[in-house]
Amino acid sequence: MSYRIKLLLLIPHLGGGGAERVTAQLAIHLDPSRFAIHLATISEDRPGAPQLPSHVTLHRLSCERVRSAWQPILSLIHRLKPDVVFSGMAHLSFLILALRPLLPRHTRILVRQNTTASAAATTRRHRLAYRTLYPLADTIFCQSQAMADDLIQHFSISPHKLSVCPNPIDIGSIRSAIRQARRSVTQSAFPRVLCIARLSHEKGIDLLLQAFASVLRVHPSAFLTVLGNGPLLADLQNLACYLNVHHAVSFPGFQSDLAHHYAQSTLFVLPSRYEGMPNALLEAAAAEIPIVATPASQGLIDLLHSQPGVWLTQSTTPKSIAETLLAAIAELQSSPGLNTPHFDHTFLAPFEVSRSIAAYAACFEQALPQVQQ
Repeated sequence: MSYRIKLLLLIPHLGGGGAERVTAQLAIHLDPSRFAIHLATISEDRPGAPQLPSHVTLHRLSCERVRSAWQPILSLIHRLKPDVVFSGMAHLSFLILALRPLLPRHTRILVRQNTTASAAATTRRHRLAYRTLYPLADTIFCQSQAMADDLIQHFSISPHKLSVCPNPIDIGSIRSAIRQARRSVTQSAFPRVLCIARLSHEKGIDLLLQAFASVLRVHPSAFLTVLGNGPLLADLQNLACYLNVHHAVSFPGFQSDLAHHYAQSTLFVLPSRYEGMPNALLEAAAAEIPIVATPASQGLIDLLHSQPGVWLTQSTTPKSIAETLLAAIAELQSSPGLNTPHFDHTFLAPFEVSRSIAAYAACFEQALPQVQQ
């Protein structure tokens, strides 16, 4: 192809959560001979912001909030005249789609759905945005077929607009880093439980703390590390004190270098009330850690069901999480590598970065058939 597609990637900020990492992976790994890549951020970078390659043009809009960025976004699109605009998070996607009548006519808008829409749309206004704005997108990327089916069933989105593309996970880099980290990790208390999540209601950390109180009664040396920031930090710390587990729980905040935490952890737990396809779990799987997870989405259930080294809870309750954690720990106790049991987690194959990026690239190109030469 002699024509390079001009692609504008939009994200609230670099660094932070899974949606930001997905967009950064696209900017880093898309082929610059096929795409002229521009990346626009709304607000200041967060911890863990990656170094972008020189072929990516970065535009900092320097706004405090997404909703106040509509004028800078509109000006940038009219100045750049991109072929494709890609938004990686729902609230930013709503804004771009609302601006569509004001954009150049040739502009294609592709958006990524980053959670199960019917679970996330808890208000009438939010549900209305899905019903009225999402049909204006040229393509909606979903991380699983179950997520796509949810949009069809609950919001009447045309199946022709939906494309299932797994999150890009750099499995090789994660495994290389953890192999290096394991060389310096000493044997520690068993079990060590790791959770990585935004400290917000949907992530279910309160459920995990209640479950962990039961785990401590059976395994007094157990320790829980919860990595991440969020609005519920003080509430969760108070809950840990109320449950008398504060001595065995740590909240170190957001950590950009996870290899050491992976290397010393017995297992990873995802206690979410609802999810899409969480990057934290996928990256923990890339680190070959045993996994305990709630049935937080149908896509997650489909991915993890009956997989070696994975235990799914029966329900999203403290009792079920505790029972599943104890069952997993009991099984891992019989493992020869007590503190560092490893699982290949072959279900990750479709998420491998080169395969996932190729799927995204194909969709970007298909959005503009007239330029494929």
